[in-house]
This record gives sequence, structure tokens and C-alpha cells, in this order.
Amino acid sequence: MDAVKSKLIDAEEKAGQLFRAVEDSGLISPGKSEKEINTAIFQLAEQLFGIKKYWHKRIVRSGANTLQPYNENPPDLVVQQDDILFLDFGPVFEDWEADFGRTYVLGDDPVRHKLKNDIEAAWYEGKAWFDTQTKLTGSDFFQHISHLAGRYGWTFGGQIAGHLIGQFPHERLDPGNYELYVHPENHNDMFARDANGMKRNWILEIHFVDRERQIGGFFEQLLT
Repeated sequence: MDAVKSKLIDAEEKAGQLFRAVEDSGLISPGKSEKEINTAIFQLAEQLFGIKKYWHKRIVRSGANTLQPYNENPPDLVVQQDDILFLDFGPVFEDWEADFGRTYVLGDDPVRHKLKNDIEAAWYEGKAWFDTQTKLTGSDFFQHISHLAGRYGWTFGGQIAGHLIGQFPHERLDPGNYELYVHPENHNDMFARDANGMKRNWILEIHFVDRERQIGGFFEQLLT
């Protein structure tokens, strides 16, 4: 395993530890606002890992806000007794980026639980297909993931289905340039190397929604 991949996997494992600590802490519970949960997670991350730096905005979304893609900034909601919510955090561990997203369901609603389970299953199905490829544009991969959403009975809710990940700060592009995203306008090969001849590493993110029921779910982690 090369050194870069090892660092990224280590960062992701620590992000997973943070999320498990959040689950064990009872922070995800009815009556708390998204903002309160976000602040509490930030404090817990600093306490456990000394994390103060995030390479993208921290997201906690519940209820109807789970329909909203990353770029939106919906109003703060309070978590309800029977609810669905997701977390999307990009902590930086010793200058190496992680990007981790998970969905949580409160209550016994079978549709919400199916959504949670489907997005995780679809993530691993998408990765398994990606791993059989040797050449693949970001656009084609986005279309594949979008089709997965329909096959599972949902709509794909994200504007992208993934992006570059690496040492902070990783390669950046001007707004509106999607060459480093899993996006319909990225017609470049995801397996192409960067300007320094190094292999790029990618995140895959799954965001499925049901607009009629006003619910969505999210699952994100290291693809490569």
C-alpha cells in the first residue's frame, strides 16, 4: 500500500471512530436542533482527537432538510421523535482529509429504515462496479450512481456523487468547474493522474431522496 493511501485510510478510520463516539454519546436524539448537534460534535471531535480543522462545512440535516444537497443552507430544524437525519463531516487529521457521511433513523418507520439500508447497499454496489473499471469519466460514473437510485426505488438527490480527496488542501478548481467531481460535466478519466503524476484518490457519496415523503439519506466514504 502506498503512503498516500495509507494516510487517507488512517484518516477515514479516525473519522469512523468519531462517528461511533457520536452514536454512543446520545447526541442524536429528539428535541435537539441540527445546530446544537453540530456544535456538540465539533466539541467532541476536539476533545477526542484535537480536531479543529475541517476542509468543508459541517452538515447535520434532519427531516425535510435531508432532501437538500450540500450547497444549500436550509433553516435549522429540531430533531423529532420519528425522524431521519444525516451527518456529513470533513475532518482533517494531521493534514490528511477524511470525508464521512452516515444516516440515522429514530423510530420504527420501515420506509426510513429501508432508505438507510439501501443507500449503504448502493454505495458498496457502486464501489464494486467502479473497481472493475480501468477507464471511467466522472460523468459516466455519476450516471451509473443515478441509475442505482432508481433501481432501489429512490431519486438521486445530490448535485455530485463524489469528489477528489487527499492531503489538505487538495487540488481545487474554480466554481463551476467540475473536473475533480463525480458530476455530469466531468468528461475526464477518473483514473488519470494529477499534474505531478500522482494517482488521484476519490470519495463516493450516495444521496437518495423521496420527495413525496420529504425524506433523504446519505452515505459517504473513501472510494479508492
